[in-house]
Amino acid sequence: MNQLIARCWADEGFKQKLLADPAGTLKAEGAAWPAGLTVKALENTDTVFHLVIPAKPTDLSDEDLDKVAGGGNANPCFPCCACEKCF
Repeated sequence: MNQLIARCWADEGFKQKLLADPAGTLKAEGAAWPAGLTVKALENTDTVFHLVIPAKPTDLSDEDLDKVAGGGNANPCFPCCACEKCF
């Protein structure tokens, strides 16, 4: 992902191609993803920030989700990655 972002920053043509046809551009670069998955590419600007909310995991308990959301964490290193060490 970092290499892709760096390439977009260095190559305006590539960035525009990726924004216009993300699935085709990524496929041409050798990326693969599950069938039926739609790929979208957005660009943040000085005045627009896109907040991406990942899909809710199906294998986490309500307690685990509460920990990730910051509920009940008394550990001084918060915010962190919500790893076991912190909880």
